[in-house]
Amino acid sequence: MSKPPTATWPYLLPLDHTREEPLYQQLYAALRQAILGGQLRAGTPLPPTRVLAAELAVSRTTIVTAFEQLAAEGYLEARIGAGTFVASTLPEEMLHVQVQQAPIERMEKLPRLSQRSLRIVHSPLVPRLKAPPTRAFQPGLPAIDAFPFEVWSRLAARHSQHPPFELLAYGDPAGYRPLREAIAHYLTASRAVRCQPEQVLIVSGAQQAIDITARTLLEEDDVVWVEDPGYLRAQATLLEVGARVVAVPLDQEGLHVEAGKRLSKKAHLVYVTPSHQYPLGITMSLTRRLALLDWAQRGGAWILEDDYDSEFRYRGRPLASLQGLDTHGHVIYMGTFSKVLFPALRLGYLVLPPELVEPFLTMRAVCGRHCPTLEQAMLADFITEGHFLRHIRRMRSLYAHRQQILVETVRQELHGAIELEEHEAGMHLIGWLPQHLDDRLVSQRAAQQGIDVPALSACSQQKPERPGLLFGYAGVNEQEIHEGVKHLTSVLDAMR
Repeated sequence: MSKPPTATWPYLLPLDHTREEPLYQQLYAALRQAILGGQLRAGTPLPPTRVLAAELAVSRTTIVTAFEQLAAEGYLEARIGAGTFVASTLPEEMLHVQVQQAPIERMEKLPRLSQRSLRIVHSPLVPRLKAPPTRAFQPGLPAIDAFPFEVWSRLAARHSQHPPFELLAYGDPAGYRPLREAIAHYLTASRAVRCQPEQVLIVSGAQQAIDITARTLLEEDDVVWVEDPGYLRAQATLLEVGARVVAVPLDQEGLHVEAGKRLSKKAHLVYVTPSHQYPLGITMSLTRRLALLDWAQRGGAWILEDDYDSEFRYRGRPLASLQGLDTHGHVIYMGTFSKVLFPALRLGYLVLPPELVEPFLTMRAVCGRHCPTLEQAMLADFITEGHFLRHIRRMRSLYAHRQQILVETVRQELHGAIELEEHEAGMHLIGWLPQHLDDRLVSQRAAQQGIDVPALSACSQQKPERPGLLFGYAGVNEQEIHEGVKHLTSVLDAMR
């Protein structure tokens, strides 16, 4: 039995059969205006297409076409067995979240800000607050659903019941000694990093590692090379301390050292992701690694090596670190547990050349004294008891499977619209778009559908050769992959 019609619909959606504008476009515009104007609130059910077609004296195809367009843009949502409803979160609400949280009028009334603060507030590189939680495909998000919480809970209980004084008092700014020992042993065995526990400094994730490095080594206006495209949060942190960021292009071998010299011959620091470049996934060649080390040694520069997801290589062994090739002590090595375990565990580390240990330790103490010691103790046991390596092995298998599912699903559903190829490492892939599409616009439209696929051009200071989207696959299960691709398909269909 069909749902009863609503007497207000003909008055709410006036259609003019004499106008040149197609009826489905008139209906689309009228419904959109009614939704945005508050006449149709979130969750409001719409009449069945046949009923509404009869009321408005139009064909059912007109109704279906308008509904599909509104659904693709996020204004309507279909519920199986229930009908079509006004979406619970409107696209305009998502688009203007940032404006509502930090209106320009309010910014003008703030007290005088420091020049350092203004650089960050007005920088296009600074990541903005996200819209409501997304379903897929957030890059850098690990498989939280597959984390061994039973083991973690036992470790938490062990250290929380009658903990020793050292775990509750002020801790060592360098970090919990057993954790530093565990990290040094792990990096030596798995990444060919040359270090002793005394060289390991525990920090609150990758951002603090970059921040402490910049504050310790850089003066105002010192030049820093960064990869282009690259990790924007790193660039934002470098800008915050007053560095002059120079974007150095990449080729198939990684950071182009000669291009960097041409852009700025004298740089004090270079930030690189050589094992799995973010976001392109390039592995820096041995020739290029040696050239970069030679440049740093000759110019007295420092190299900050971010080894952010090196554990996840699906064919062969993980590659040796750049730091392991360094014979002159110019490489600072950094890593984080956010992508290996879970993001809320704000623990990372720096491996420092011996002469930098003392100044970095002092800066670490000034920037926050120390990381939570209980969590450090839990993580130390997680590593030394073998849970860490077992978890990595399981995740390698799971991520390889999820990557394969993503590639197959995109090829089936988006053949010709997105090119997506398997990769031997990492937690995300780049989906290449046709040249005529604006990847930022596609990313924005996808966000309106609850899909997080950052634009490749948003990671670059220069326009990329091809538009592309970043697909994080590690943190989404098979069902979420299929649903995410389905929503993205509707977005791209609407943009054709």
